[in-house]
Amino acid sequence: MIFVDVLRSLRPQQWIKNLFVFAALIFSQNFMDLPLLWKTLFAFAVFCLLSGALYVFNDIQDLKEDKLHPEKSKRPIASGRINRLVAMVLFLFLSISALLAAAALNRDFFIIALIYFVLQITYSLRLKHVVILDVFIIAAGFFLRVVAGGLAIEVDLSPWLLICTILLALFLAMSKRRHELVLLEEGAEHHRPILKEYSPYLLDQMIAVVTASTVIAYCLYTISDETVAKFQTTSLIFTVPFVIYGVFRYLYLVHQRKQGGSPESLILKDVPLLVDLFLWIASVVLILYVKW
Repeated sequence: MIFVDVLRSLRPQQWIKNLFVFAALIFSQNFMDLPLLWKTLFAFAVFCLLSGALYVFNDIQDLKEDKLHPEKSKRPIASGRINRLVAMVLFLFLSISALLAAAALNRDFFIIALIYFVLQITYSLRLKHVVILDVFIIAAGFFLRVVAGGLAIEVDLSPWLLICTILLALFLAMSKRRHELVLLEEGAEHHRPILKEYSPYLLDQMIAVVTASTVIAYCLYTISDETVAKFQTTSLIFTVPFVIYGVFRYLYLVHQRKQGGSPESLILKDVPLLVDLFLWIASVVLILYVKW
C-alpha cells in the first residue's frame, strides 16, 4: 500500500505536462530520428522524476492548507498516510537522481533542469504568495520544458513557438486559479492565501487577454517568413481551427462546467478536447513530415 501512496504523491497523471519537451523534436522535423527521439524520451523521464519530487515538496509545504481542501485532503501526505520525514527523504532522493540524470545528458540541459528545479522550489516557499507573479512562475515551468527539449537534442527553437508556449501556459494557469476561487468560495483564501488577491472578474479579464494573444501568436507563427522558409510550406495555417476550437472548448469547461483545476485531467477526460488535441497533433505531423 505504501508503494501506491508514494506513486500517488508523485502525481503521474500530471506528467502529461512534461510532453512539452517533445515540442522541439516535432517542430524541428526530427521525430523520425531515432537517436534524437531517445534523447527526448530521456529528457521526458528526467522531468517526470523532477516534477514528481517537486510535487512531494509542494505537498509538504502545503500540508495545513491541503487538509482544508475538499479534494487535496485525500492526498497521501495531507491525509497522514505518508509522514513528513518519509516524504522529505523521498523528495531528496528523487531530486538528486533527476539532476544527476540531467547532467548525464548534457550541460545545457542540466542547467535548464536546475533552473526549473530552483524556480519551483522558490515558488513553493515564497513566490506562490506574490500576486500575478505566481501564475507567471507556473507558466515558466511549461516554457522551460520546451527549452529543455530543444537543448536535449541541441536544436534551435523558433521565438514564435516559445511565445505561444508561455501564452498558452498563462491561459491554463489563470484558468486554474479561477477554478480554485469559484470552487472554494469563502474558504478560498484559507486554502491558498494568494486567492484573496484575485476575483473571478479580474481573472476573466486576464484570461481574455491571454486567450486572444495565444490565438493571434499561433496564427502569426504559422504564416511567418521564418516558419514558411524552415518548413517549406504555408499549410500550417490549416491547423489554426483546431487551436481555436481547443481554446473555446477549454473556456466552455471552465465557465459552464466549473472545471479547469487540473488541466491534465481535463484534457484526458473530456472527449471533444482530447479528439481535438489528437487532430491538431496529427495535422501538424502530416504537414511537417509527409511530402506532397
